[in-house]
Amino acid sequence: MSGEKKGFFSRLKEGLTKTRNNIVHGIDSVFNGFSAIDEDFYEELEEILIIGDIGVNATNAIIEKLREQVKENHIKQPSECKEFLIRSIKEQMQVEETAYEFEHRQSVILVIGVNGVGKTTSVGKLAGILKDQGRKVLIAAADTFRAAAGEQLAEWANRAGVDIIKGAEGSDPASVIYDAVNAAKARNVDVLLCDTAGRLHNKKNLMEELKKINRIIDREFPGVYRENLVVLDGTTGQNALQQAIDFGEVTDLTGIVLTKMDGTAKGGIAVAIQSELQIPVKYIGVGETIEDLQKFNSDQFVNALFDIRSVNEDE
Repeated sequence: MSGEKKGFFSRLKEGLTKTRNNIVHGIDSVFNGFSAIDEDFYEELEEILIIGDIGVNATNAIIEKLREQVKENHIKQPSECKEFLIRSIKEQMQVEETAYEFEHRQSVILVIGVNGVGKTTSVGKLAGILKDQGRKVLIAAADTFRAAAGEQLAEWANRAGVDIIKGAEGSDPASVIYDAVNAAKARNVDVLLCDTAGRLHNKKNLMEELKKINRIIDREFPGVYRENLVVLDGTTGQNALQQAIDFGEVTDLTGIVLTKMDGTAKGGIAVAIQSELQIPVKYIGVGETIEDLQKFNSDQFVNALFDIRSVNEDE
């Protein structure tokens, strides 16, 4: 276990302090405050999970699983339930190994998200992560509507040591993608990482733009592996869930990047999104540096949330 990973667990744990205060302290008070496992106990637990942004779907699944475990294991004391509850939350958030198939294939990754969620930064960090894995990466700066998005991305590309294809501000994003796809083929690139605009307030335009981009990729790069990631701000709770639903209407989402998890009281949203949308959280961000974006690990996340340290996790 590298120092970097240890540091990440430590930062994640610290970042989830407000969420912990929001959810875990409430859960503990239920476990310690009830003398029997009855309907009131389950109702109280359910309320705390929903208030903690874990969402109705995930909460129902977690409580259902807990009821089964209590029955199967003949548990009588509420305090004995905690371990089963933690296990049940982890199961809700499991990410399959196949979720990162794009790391092993020639891929095009579209990254979408509204302004201010850390989308462009996430593209830069992902480029760094993939480059460190020995992949040849090219960035396409196709968010041509936001002033300075191209410059910001060029800075990240420079930091990660990868090439970038840019268009003029206000130019057609699809033409940037066209140039980038052809450059990726000519340079035999492993991963083409595309920063795309996320103007959700104009869904029709966004839909048309993404359709156009998808047509170009399908036509110019047939057979390439496709990944569509949506970047969501972890501090916005249920709003993040709504954004994911909205983006899901305009494109086929394959994964979520959850940013700004350092200091949010709404970290429970990581559980909710996965359960409500059946789309895995693939990366989680807890800060500004490239190392602050890591693959999502449900064990690590839930251990950090409940302040449990496993053998592999250290400061």
